[in-house]
Amino acid sequence: MRNYLSTRWGIIFTGAVIGVIAVTLQKLGNPANMGICVACFERDMAGSLGLHRAEVVQYMRPEIAGLVLGSFLVALVKKEYQPRGGSSTIIRFFLGVFAMIGALVFLGCPWRALLRFSGGDWNAIAGLLGLAIGIAIGVAFLKNGYNLGRSYKLKKSAGWVFPAFMAALVIMVALNFRVSETGPLFFSEKGPGSQHAPLIISIIAGIIIGILAQRSRFCTMGSIRDIILAKDFHLASGVIALVISAFVFNFLYGQFKPGFEGQPIAHTAHIWNFAGMVLAGLAFALAGGCPGRQLILSGEGDSDAAVFVMGMIVGAGISHNFMLASSPAGVGAFGPAAVAIGLIFCLIIGFTMREKVS
Repeated sequence: MRNYLSTRWGIIFTGAVIGVIAVTLQKLGNPANMGICVACFERDMAGSLGLHRAEVVQYMRPEIAGLVLGSFLVALVKKEYQPRGGSSTIIRFFLGVFAMIGALVFLGCPWRALLRFSGGDWNAIAGLLGLAIGIAIGVAFLKNGYNLGRSYKLKKSAGWVFPAFMAALVIMVALNFRVSETGPLFFSEKGPGSQHAPLIISIIAGIIIGILAQRSRFCTMGSIRDIILAKDFHLASGVIALVISAFVFNFLYGQFKPGFEGQPIAHTAHIWNFAGMVLAGLAFALAGGCPGRQLILSGEGDSDAAVFVMGMIVGAGISHNFMLASSPAGVGAFGPAAVAIGLIFCLIIGFTMREKVS
């Protein structure tokens, strides 16, 4: 049977639905311009697990688990569940760490950059430009033989581990799991971490997006990569649909507030908005997908993608514990140095992991 979500109209439908769901989640309680942000939500999850103690960003975001579980379920049904792994695992982990550091300097993943823009936050423009430049650098490495090596087929049970972990986290938050009065799990009482849509709506929203993204292969990084490599706008049409639908519903909900100053969970240090996303975009390109796509792949049984996700979660803890992450007050004290180190790491990986092109 033909997979209609993989067609041009299917990817447009997927992008439009993601935009509508994200903006609606904001209306229902998620932070402004952050209806779905993989980086920010994984940062909140890291805080909830106690990997950092920034009290305003601690919540076990059900949407992340929903993305993985939605992908896992539909992959099983469509017989696309294929456990695999073993492709430069430690490199993928650190690419995830540095991708998160770059994203938290900017304050958002590619999805949030698009949502910030569609909500009128013009600071996102610098981030989107940086994202495109970072991906373009990664594509240049791809053209010159960059390859992290093949992955290998694994036992069926190997692919269950990450979805099971995500399911366990959802159960824990549903039961309001505590070891003590203060945690774990840790939950913010103020700030972005305290702002969330109802649990059941969040998990259903994540599952729906996970199913659609798995079937359509939706990926923001891939959209830019395909334009550069093959002038193919198939994936880009979905990204454009996301922005348009989010803009329309932001306007309908009264959430469109254009400008640079006073934007929610954002800063105006444009150089670091740009540079942070150059790092993130480069790391995504070298790892083979944006953070949303990595979650979808992990649901399909890709252990390498799951390792990248775990790297991002650990990177969130590092970012807040070592004062790398930005805030509305500006860039973290050591954020610029971390971006520089991350770029050096990614460039070394890009140059050294090349095969000869005949």
